[in-house]
Amino acid sequence: MRVQPIEHGALQALNAVLQSIESVRNARALYLLMLAFAGAGLLMTMAISALAREAALAAALWVGGAFFVLFYTSNAAGLVLMDEACGRPIRLPGEALRDALGCAHRLLAVVLIVLAATVLLGAVVAALLYVARLPGLGPSLLGVLVPLAVPALGLALVALVALVGPVAAPAVWSGLGVGAVLALLLRQVRRRFAHALMLSAAVSLLTAAVAGLVSVVVLAGGRALLALAVWGVGIELAPQPFLAALFGQGLRLAPGAPPLSAHTSAAISGAGVVFALGLVVPGVVYLRGLCELYLALRRSDGDHPPAITEATP
Repeated sequence: MRVQPIEHGALQALNAVLQSIESVRNARALYLLMLAFAGAGLLMTMAISALAREAALAAALWVGGAFFVLFYTSNAAGLVLMDEACGRPIRLPGEALRDALGCAHRLLAVVLIVLAATVLLGAVVAALLYVARLPGLGPSLLGVLVPLAVPALGLALVALVALVGPVAAPAVWSGLGVGAVLALLLRQVRRRFAHALMLSAAVSLLTAAVAGLVSVVVLAGGRALLALAVWGVGIELAPQPFLAALFGQGLRLAPGAPPLSAHTSAAISGAGVVFALGLVVPGVVYLRGLCELYLALRRSDGDHPPAITEATP
């Protein structure tokens, strides 16, 4: 059981976000996120193949399936990480998938509602700009509209990217409904918008740092393995295709180029697994960071502790 701090200031919230690095030891979350990336990648490969055959309907179905697998399985990983962040017994992967199928659609509903509100704001500004085309009143209206519309549109877009998703997703994982999530978002915008944005930025920076460290490890290990294989053992291994595959870059042979050796093909397949693992580690850290962000904001609202007392999905 995690120990809740007595004070819940900005430093405590930032410390809680930094603790999300511990999620790399959560085997169940790693498994679920790996399943999400692998399943979505396989379905996207099928979609690309369908497009190559000019089967647009089949490609659309495969893309839809990829989104379904990625969305619900990553939400299942989020549920597992929310259990860990709250100090609850961590649910099994099968239970997490079942619960995600029952609650993750709330996140889609919240995002669609917020998008609709943003589009409505843009439509109002566009209508006022249209009126500003009129002679006489137009220039005066535009002079008033600019200092109002610029910050309104800017804040709406920033909130959409840096606040809605990062807060709405863990709120759904903690058991809140659509209305409660929207009320939570409005409360954060009114009371502590800058505080929430700074915590969201901290989560993103931590994730980027982890991703950078993973990239350094992969590059160093890949080059070391390549040197041992080629210069130490004498295996015929093409360096460029292997190193590119470690970072998810595909290989397309030029017409007339000789085929890859069996060793190179096998190494590229293994490099694809390394690339998937490299995505999973920062992904788990990011999802756990969102959980810590949500819990810190709820503690700031005076809930002690927030997610443990709420109903799980």
